Amino acid sequence: MSPSTVPHIGFVLERSLGHVTHADNLSRLLPQETSIDAELLPVDYAVDGWAARLPVFNSNWTVRAGVRARRGIKAMHARRPLDALFIHTQVPAVLCDSWIKKLPTVVSLDATPLQYDELGAHYGHQPGNARIERLKWKANRACLHDARHVVTWTQWTKDGVVDGYGVDPDKITVIPPGVTPSLWHAATPRTISDDRGRVVRILFVGGDLQRKGGDVLLAAFDAVRRDLAATGGRNSIELHLATGATVAPAPGVVVHHGLKPNSQELIALYHRSDVFCLPTRGDCLPMVLSEAGAAELPLVSTAIAGIPEIVRDGETGLIVPLDDVAALARALRSLVDDPSLRHRLGTAARRLVDERFDADQNTRQLVELLLATTTPARMAR
Repeated sequence: MSPSTVPHIGFVLERSLGHVTHADNLSRLLPQETSIDAELLPVDYAVDGWAARLPVFNSNWTVRAGVRARRGIKAMHARRPLDALFIHTQVPAVLCDSWIKKLPTVVSLDATPLQYDELGAHYGHQPGNARIERLKWKANRACLHDARHVVTWTQWTKDGVVDGYGVDPDKITVIPPGVTPSLWHAATPRTISDDRGRVVRILFVGGDLQRKGGDVLLAAFDAVRRDLAATGGRNSIELHLATGATVAPAPGVVVHHGLKPNSQELIALYHRSDVFCLPTRGDCLPMVLSEAGAAELPLVSTAIAGIPEIVRDGETGLIVPLDDVAALARALRSLVDDPSLRHRLGTAARRLVDERFDADQNTRQLVELLLATTTPARMAR
């Protein structure tokens, strides 16, 4: 089909924190969807040049994202009239309500502003005064109600949209982000073997070491390492940290800086590892858990936000209490000592990612949802 005969859909994609990987995945996959003419508008977090000197614009991400989104949508619509919009997240969407009312729009989000406020301390975020928060709530409520449909990354997020903003659950679809599993699957599936005497590698991937519990992991790792040495455990261990943070040298700890999302170097690091651990304090649904699951690693994390929807305790991994060094050390020791447990959890994690967190399948589901949203408007022309 020629571009003029398929719906022209604008994709406004926030690029901050974990949304960068999601935006990159969509930017790679959407051009392959021939049933739509997808035009991509990245909304970057960074601000520089003259814009960095503008009051409010330089300090308020919602304003900056909204202004950039509005300008970009206007330009896309001028090049060829848009049939629909997809806006991820509600941050750039909230100031685009005039476009949302004009065009069939799907708004996508990983957490509501109210849910983000609950996690905000770990992001350096503090809610404003009551009047500001009320205005923010009303603006986000209007945005979500005016959207033709809402996509949430998790059931946790969907519940937040329904309970916090009164949106009809029937207009909300849970479509998680994910990975292209074939990029992350090891060439040779992991097997159970007597790995007595080998090094068991624990992997952590996260730019913000503190928010994602890296300090708790370092303490738990040291406790396990010392215990293995004292009790003559069957294996030795290493902790591999892929992070942008500065980490003090410590026995058994290897730091990897500068690894890019979806890079072969990062994928190879997953394949060389045996356990994935992210004892995070502040996250919604970390993309790295999908990556680790696809690489067939057992997952260790905390039960915050939507994480239990991928880290199913005793099935795909182990859930540990927040900031509990001793509990994390016990969980890690159980996985270090038991290759059959690692294999069982890792196999189940890979199966779950293949079924629910496949970015290729989920992108097609997004496109089908957008086509269903767009068709009535095109028919009415």
